[in-house]
Amino acid sequence: MRHGDKNNNLGRTASHRKALLMNLGCQLITNKRITTTLAKAKALRTFIEPLITKTKNTASKEAIMHNHRVVYSYLNDKAAVKELFTVVAPKVAGRPGGYTRIIKLGARLGDNAELAMIELVDFNEIYGKGVKAAAEPAAKKTRRSSGGKKKAAEAATEAEAAETPSTEEKA
Repeated sequence: MRHGDKNNNLGRTASHRKALLMNLGCQLITNKRITTTLAKAKALRTFIEPLITKTKNTASKEAIMHNHRVVYSYLNDKAAVKELFTVVAPKVAGRPGGYTRIIKLGARLGDNAELAMIELVDFNEIYGKGVKAAAEPAAKKTRRSSGGKKKAAEAATEAEAAETPSTEEKA
């Protein structure tokens, strides 16, 4: 019986599971979004979120180096650790948690396994602040039909300006 066992073993030995989560975590950090099965995505979320939290808690230089070493012991990939501390950490600095999002994609054709996409929340251009900050603010739209009056008034002032000679032309 597995009463109270909250660990999803994914049908693997401990060493195989550790290697799997290590590889998935490195790929998620470097690519910002990966597609995998739903069970692996949920297991990866519990694996990667504490590591992202460790990148934020950097008060002193000793703490920074200690957290680098701790995260490296989980990922074993220098490029992924560097990406995590230099690119990901500044973006998630203001977020109190929930750094990943899991989106269900449906069943895989071959074995009917439930697929899911797991992504880092702050790196999605479709949702969130990324689009709003990059896009220009749209002109305020109203339902009033006063556009014709404004255009007529502007045309009248332009016509008056064209008819009256300027001070340079008079002299």
